[in-house]
Amino acid sequence: WRRKDQFHVNGKPFYFNGFNTYWLMYFAVDQSTRGKVTEVFQQASSVGLSVCRTLAFNDGQTRALQKSPSVYDEDVFASVTDFSLLHLKSSKKYNIRLILSLVNNWPEFGGKAQYVKWGKDAGLNLSSDDNFFSVSTLMTYYKNHIKALLNRVNTITNVTYKDDPTIFSWELMNEPRCTSDPSGDTLQAWIQEMAAYVKSIDPKHLLQIGLEGFYSPSTLRRVQFNPNIESAQLGTDFIRNHQVSGVDYASVHIYADSWMSPTISDAHLQFYQSWLQSHIEDAENTLGMPVVITEFGISVRKPGYSSYFRDTTYKTVYETLVYSAKSGGSGAGSLLWQLFPEGMDSMNDGYGIVLSQSKTIANMINLTSASFEFINSLCA
Repeated sequence: WRRKDQFHVNGKPFYFNGFNTYWLMYFAVDQSTRGKVTEVFQQASSVGLSVCRTLAFNDGQTRALQKSPSVYDEDVFASVTDFSLLHLKSSKKYNIRLILSLVNNWPEFGGKAQYVKWGKDAGLNLSSDDNFFSVSTLMTYYKNHIKALLNRVNTITNVTYKDDPTIFSWELMNEPRCTSDPSGDTLQAWIQEMAAYVKSIDPKHLLQIGLEGFYSPSTLRRVQFNPNIESAQLGTDFIRNHQVSGVDYASVHIYADSWMSPTISDAHLQFYQSWLQSHIEDAENTLGMPVVITEFGISVRKPGYSSYFRDTTYKTVYETLVYSAKSGGSGAGSLLWQLFPEGMDSMNDGYGIVLSQSKTIANMINLTSASFEFINSLCA
């Protein structure tokens, strides 16, 4: 699946266009909304999107997968993850693989805050949500979730998740940050331990961390590319973190309208270009691994929003990656945040793309997918 700084499928380089659907689990568990899962896969496939990133967790919340440490709702497990994997496997026309994220840095759907709450409920004296990264009991809770998921036998297909080719990769955490230790040592140690643990159970699948891509002072020559001063103090380090053994590819997020001024301007477009280029260069020249833009988008709710800015940012991401692919580079793919079928306005955070309502974006997605497919076909 990975050879140096490229993904490979059946011996050929694999560049891809993809999407995010954080709500997949939440909707699949309810028969009344499960049809939306089918709709989004159908629509994604119609424009050539071939990789979907979604959650493999819902900790202690409504419709929880993990109700308490190592206690799972079997109905949720069977109707959600088993169903989604079967859906893609049995519907070959979709040709979509899944990136499954194992926990959230943020409190949505539980995250590290829920693990800390479980620890407090068990009598631990905990001071911060960042205790998730260093307290052995919480780390064991998380390892047990990894073990339960990777060793899960799909009740419909009888295939163990760690053996299922429908899964493209695992993700350690969505957007990990450890602000209590800006040196980055705490998060680095956690990544090392958890990457090794995942690979000890599942050496077959790819693994990514889930980073946003911020540079730390340990790479002073790159800090200039960060969107703001605070980015270097979040306990993450794009280069150092991705040099951990067991990590197969790099991830980058791009949210100029959240990280910089909320008023969209030409500076945002300039940031997109420099952010993309610096990370592709690092993946090629320093890390020697593929890099995927695992989240990007522009919110219609930000001041100064215009379809021109959104279209231009999408165009910048797609053209940069297609250029990298044509040259055999490390820019391996992108996952837009996020794709919705019609009728899901209540779940849309402002970044959502509904293909039928965004014709320009839909055409751009389709063209980019076709470009990747053509490039892949040339690399016999």
